[in-house]
Amino acid sequence: MIRSFVAAIFLTAAFLSATEAQASPEPTQSPTPQIATTPTKPLDQGFPSDPEIAKQPPTSNGQQAGYVRPTGKVRLKRYVNSMFGPISLGRNLFNSGIATWQNSPEEWGGQWEGFGRRVASNFGRNVIRQTTIYGLDSALKVDSHFYRSKDRSVKARIYNALVSPVAARKPNGKRTIGIPRLTGAYASSIIAYETWYPSRYDYKDGLKSGTISLGFNAAYNLFKEFVWKK
Repeated sequence: MIRSFVAAIFLTAAFLSATEAQASPEPTQSPTPQIATTPTKPLDQGFPSDPEIAKQPPTSNGQQAGYVRPTGKVRLKRYVNSMFGPISLGRNLFNSGIATWQNSPEEWGGQWEGFGRRVASNFGRNVIRQTTIYGLDSALKVDSHFYRSKDRSVKARIYNALVSPVAARKPNGKRTIGIPRLTGAYASSIIAYETWYPSRYDYKDGLKSGTISLGFNAAYNLFKEFVWKK
């Protein structure tokens, strides 16, 4: 059943990426008369107490100021880089080296053979994770990419880094619950622990690993907000 689920993920992502470019634009609605009313608070203002949203009011067409939705070509490039780019591959080698040094899991050994198995395992998990995110981003019309905060205050930058792993952006730039990221983190970990990891592991270990990966993601976002300026 797990293998069928993996196959379904890849087939769904392939179908969505093939049809995204052919999707017809949404029909435009004819303008309606404007009726003067008392200003009310919009129902959708992103996450509660979002300092970045609060300081960036939407433009006249509803687009959140400072946000430009990426094109399908840009999203596809990011998807490929998230699996085969130098940063992704370097992180894989580093994590595999640490796990080999710790001999975890011990069934894979601590030598070069064990290192190779861990590299392959981490690569497989990342492919499942990124493919899930890419496919669900297309299906739900959201953007899970991390963007540095436009508000350079310390509070806003910390908030942005910690919220981004569990958030996504709608077409107008406002934040919403990050279903693609959450699904990708937990699905990739559970599938790995239920399939190619030693038999003593199960889905509970996958849930724990998925939660830890979201925490590391938040820490990496903090690094990009305050240290790495590229």
